[in-house]
Order: sequence, then C-alpha cells, then structure tokens
Amino acid sequence: MVLVFAEATKGIFKKSAQETVTYGYQTAQAMGTECGVLTLGSVQDAGQLGVYGASKVYNISDAKLEQFDAQVFTSAITGAAQQLGAKVIVLSHNSTGKSVIGRLAARLGAGSVPGANAVPSINGSFKVRTPVFSGKATATVEITSDFKVISLIGNSLPPVESGSAVSVESISVDLPEPRVKVKSVERAEGIVPLPEAELVVSAGRGLKGPENWGIIDELAAELGATTACSRPVADVGWRPHHEHVGQTGIAIRPNLYIAAGISGAIQHLAGVNNSKTIVVIKKDPEAPFFKAADYGVVGDLFEVVPKLTEAIRKHKA
Repeated sequence: MVLVFAEATKGIFKKSAQETVTYGYQTAQAMGTECGVLTLGSVQDAGQLGVYGASKVYNISDAKLEQFDAQVFTSAITGAAQQLGAKVIVLSHNSTGKSVIGRLAARLGAGSVPGANAVPSINGSFKVRTPVFSGKATATVEITSDFKVISLIGNSLPPVESGSAVSVESISVDLPEPRVKVKSVERAEGIVPLPEAELVVSAGRGLKGPENWGIIDELAAELGATTACSRPVADVGWRPHHEHVGQTGIAIRPNLYIAAGISGAIQHLAGVNNSKTIVVIKKDPEAPFFKAADYGVVGDLFEVVPKLTEAIRKHKA
C-alpha cells in the first residue's frame, strides 16, 4: 500500500492535500497496489479524498493531534504505516512535511526523498526525481530500502479526479505526550497560500515604499493572484514575512510569476525559478532577472503595472 498523509487546516483539506493524494494514487497504480490516505485529528469531509484516487481513508482522532507536534505526528504516521502494511509514505513538502520526513525515515529505516516533483519511475527499481542546487538541476534518486518516504513539492502536478467518495475508518495508535505547547496560531486568511498559488504578483525595493503597494494589489486582484515580495521588502516591514519568496523564504512553482522592481539576486531566483512562466518588469535593462525571464518589460513599473492592470481589466470585460 501507498499511504498518503493528507494534512488539513482547521479541519479543511486544501489543494496541497488533493495534489498529494493524486500523486499517491498514481504511484500506487505504477506499483500495482492501492492508495490509502491518513488524516489526523478533527477533519471535515475526509471521504471526499477518494475522489482523487484513495481507496480508503483512515483517521486517528486524539486530542494530542489537535496542535502540531513533530514527534507526535511522526508517531501517528509511523504507527499507521506499520499497522496498515504501507511501504511507501507520501506527504506534502510544506512546513509539516519538512519537520516530519526525516523523523519518519529514521523511525522506519526508510530511504527518503524530500521535495519530489514527479511520480516515481518503477521499472525494476524505484526512482524519484527531485530538483537540486536551488532548482538549477534535477537529480534522480533510487530508493532501495523496504520503506520509502517521499514529500511532494506543491504545484508539481494538478489534482486529478479519478474516483469517488469513500468511507472513513478510525484507527488508533499509541501516541506520546506532546512536548510542544501551542499558545496561538496566526494565519493569513482569505488568500491562496503561496506554495499553492498558480498566479503570483511580486514586487521589490523598486516600489520605493509600502505606500505604493496598491498598484501591485490591483494587478493581483485583476488576475486573481497571490501577492509576494523579495526579502529586503519583508525585512524592512513593507510586507509581512509570509509573502517573502526566495531561498530564505518560500519556494514557489506558479504557472505565472510577475516580478516588478526586483533585480533578481541569486537568492531570490532560487525560490522562483521553477515557475512555468516568469514576467519581469524593471527599469534597468542590465538587471540579472531578465536572464531568467520568459518575458521582460524594460520600463518604469509605476507606468507599466497600471497599464498592464488596465489592459487585463479591459480584456476581462
């Protein structure tokens, strides 16, 4: 069995969970086995994950799982995998997945591939593809261990509806007492999270100040995009840190990434160069970002961005 850990936010499954289940189902099909899904804590409509290929959904309901603790989550997933006879465990390559994948591999004696971006190749061996060197190259990793653990980068493959809703079965495993006490959680509400966003509009210091950010918000609103920023913008407090994309921020893979007033330092490119289409708006024709761009506009962003927004508005009308 391939066991997928589907994470919920406030009990609701987002696009990343659908992608991970799709990936698990396609992996199970290649292996000639079935795909099961594990959910933890209080969740809603878990059976609907069967639409994306799960043949069975399992839930562990325990008060210890209501807040994230890496040790407790690792124990839950390990126990479920052993109980259900799963040999391949798949998770999302998000903050939870990054915290858990190494612990899972150690517990199970498993080979692991963090940040996979394609369904494994299974032809006499089990090989997984993953980007390396900040996305500049791709490595193919062969896993030879009995247990295998993989985390999937967001937007690597679209969710595919291949089944129907299934029943949810409760299981139980022994869990340790949490060592972490969560006092509060602050989340950005009402937006598509950057790792899941298919359209992103970003800006840097070329915007000159937070008071000018309105033109970026207007463009994003017309496109239905999520906004992002470079590290210097987040560091000086123009934008919140959860919008910072780059090597030290969030790595993204949108279908379209529009960057205005960003020079394109290597640290920023490392987090965005897996975007399918990159559009750069910058006054300096020598800006390094133009070398990575699919489309470049050499011009004043204060003139170009409003005109682009208006053009999109007219096109939509």
